[in-house]
Amino acid sequence: MIVNSIFDNTKTAFTLKSDSELERAYFLFKMISKEPLVRIGTAATRLALNMNLPVEGLIRSTVFDHFCGGVNEKDCISTVENLYTTGVHSVLDYSVEGKEEESQFDATMEKVIELTHFAKNKTTMPFSVFKPTGFGKFKIWQKITENEPLSDEEKGEWERIKGRYEKVCAAAAECDIALLIDGEESWMQDAADDLCEQMMAKYNTEKALVYNTLQCYRWDRLDYLKEQHAKAKAGGYKLGYKVVRGAYMEKENDRAEEKGYPTPICESKTATDDNFNSVMKYIIDNLDDISLFLGSHNENSNYLALEVMSAKSLLKTDQRIWFGQLYGMSDHISFNLAAAGYNVAKYIPFGPVKDVMPYLIRRAEENTSVAGQTSRELTLLKRERERRKL
Repeated sequence: MIVNSIFDNTKTAFTLKSDSELERAYFLFKMISKEPLVRIGTAATRLALNMNLPVEGLIRSTVFDHFCGGVNEKDCISTVENLYTTGVHSVLDYSVEGKEEESQFDATMEKVIELTHFAKNKTTMPFSVFKPTGFGKFKIWQKITENEPLSDEEKGEWERIKGRYEKVCAAAAECDIALLIDGEESWMQDAADDLCEQMMAKYNTEKALVYNTLQCYRWDRLDYLKEQHAKAKAGGYKLGYKVVRGAYMEKENDRAEEKGYPTPICESKTATDDNFNSVMKYIIDNLDDISLFLGSHNENSNYLALEVMSAKSLLKTDQRIWFGQLYGMSDHISFNLAAAGYNVAKYIPFGPVKDVMPYLIRRAEENTSVAGQTSRELTLLKRERERRKL
């Protein structure tokens, strides 16, 4: 590992936070560190919003403003510009989840296209992003993944899903904005992977424009990556991948146990880390064919990426390698990497408060379940508080 631990520099990490924002962050992560509080708080929040109680102001002034850029893209502009003063780029993520109507899927598609055009010619925003289930019902993705027959109505829905993908990818190509497509649960992911592969074959002929996501807590992802690499070389197109550890582990394990099939999740945290690092190194070893968006809050994996880049004499500004973290988390990684000259982007979720709550609740639950994540945030925030007092 790199001896000079650049991620320990809290002055750089929290340079954009006022004293009051630093205190809010410390308070939030202190709360998130207590699992019973998260469980009670998320349940109470859901209930209050469903009952239309006047709690949006409280949510907005605390957890929403910490993890989100605003209720619309215009709200996010000041955040985007502020981040860029430190060299950190932005990915605006319309984080409205759980919709089921065709009109809502069309509206999400239009929003992604709008955001892609919004990012055009802005050096601050090199990526656009969407979730597959934002464009169509989960059950359609699942049926295709599990090779179940579709009704005539469902066949129509699937054709519309493919049409939405086509329109968004065409907009990305027109605007020359790279498009990140998020990963979801394994029992719908094959259909999403196959559709993304088709888009890559069409739009990645010169460079990686369309990026799929590899969730490396799945033990099969390295083999999948190698298969896709062989196909892309034979087909004459480039690959782009956002590499993450994954966001649905408990759901994956619970469903595998319930349905009686082997879990797709690695047997341990160590195995996941090894898988993640192997996928990352494979991509960096094949940069002529594959571009990388490294979505990681793990310090060791980020250090390892820096070491591999250094060993290969790769430029810090090589556009085929980007580092990414979520807004409101792991600022010690994002801002210190940017200060050192690497390509860094923050995912900035936004949307109406009520619609973004599923995202925020998942963030809180993930921080609670990931060993060491919240305690590391708290340690660094506490250190910066003390530094400022001195």
